[in-house]
Amino acid sequence: MTAFSPPQASASPATSAGRPGLGDRPAGPSLSPSRAADFKTCPLLFRFRTIDKLPEQPSADQVRGTLVHAVLERLFDLPAASRTPEAAAALVTPEWERLVANEPDLAALFAADSSGVGHATDVVRDPAAVAAEADAIGQIALVDEPAGAVEAARLATFLGGARDLLNGYFAVEDPQRLEPAERETLISTTIDEELLIRGYIDRLDVSPAGDLRVVDYKTGGAPREAFEGRALFQLKFYALVLWRTRGVVPRVLRLLYLKDAEVLDYSPDAGELERFERTLIALSDAVERAKRDQDFRPKPSRLCGWCNHQALCPAFGGTPPPFPTAPAAGTPTDSEPDRLSTPSRDDAVA
Repeated sequence: MTAFSPPQASASPATSAGRPGLGDRPAGPSLSPSRAADFKTCPLLFRFRTIDKLPEQPSADQVRGTLVHAVLERLFDLPAASRTPEAAAALVTPEWERLVANEPDLAALFAADSSGVGHATDVVRDPAAVAAEADAIGQIALVDEPAGAVEAARLATFLGGARDLLNGYFAVEDPQRLEPAERETLISTTIDEELLIRGYIDRLDVSPAGDLRVVDYKTGGAPREAFEGRALFQLKFYALVLWRTRGVVPRVLRLLYLKDAEVLDYSPDAGELERFERTLIALSDAVERAKRDQDFRPKPSRLCGWCNHQALCPAFGGTPPPFPTAPAAGTPTDSEPDRLSTPSRDDAVA
């Protein structure tokens, strides 16, 4: 078995060959794991997010996932011997304060008159989404409680939930034995001569022998097999980029499910990544046809219960806004290479 603990201290730099920078990004179609997942889930959702660029209020559950990711990134800034559960717990509050400083609207998630969900009251919610929000901010009674006390109690529950997820991390890994090669790294490459694919990797480990392990933190519960495939789609995306840019097929794709303290490992091979590359090319072709025809149809499913845009969706009696004016030729519409943009949908649905 290949040893990844501790991995090699030096590794391919974040600006590896084949990864275009912001100034030399190809003027053509592009995909990130989040946008690819959106189109596969519902073409209309892809349109709302990527073409219409409709605003979305993140849920407390999603924001908690962002907070936990930030803490785990900062944890590895500490000397190895200092990477303890207590040190991770101590990082939660300052990292939360940093997030709020960057996005002050996040504090409104815990207001006494807010559901913390970020959805209109007439939206049809999936029970799992409601449960995820209750887990994130708690069920705080509003009767005879001053608004400030309610907000403080909700925030305390939220931060406590983040610390609980960190305990799940320590149950499956010992960060004192790890020296990640890269963290929160943007990787990208071009396939089929013009399709730019890119995304952020939570963590990349490199063994002394040069083997790669891609690690992704999931803050929801471990999913059923059908949703497990959605998470592996994301990791195969990263594996393909690493293979094309560094010439190495990652030995292990690892999902760490912090809520349930479970680990899922998967080992791809070159033939599988070649087939996956063809899948992405076909998916991009479908996206470009939909843009050309201005035809993005809804695809109703249980995942609608997580969607911010039901009021505009024909499946719920809504009407989409007029199709935006086409961008200038050569301008990529998928301009934000983010991680899966709705962690609660991909992590917590089970």
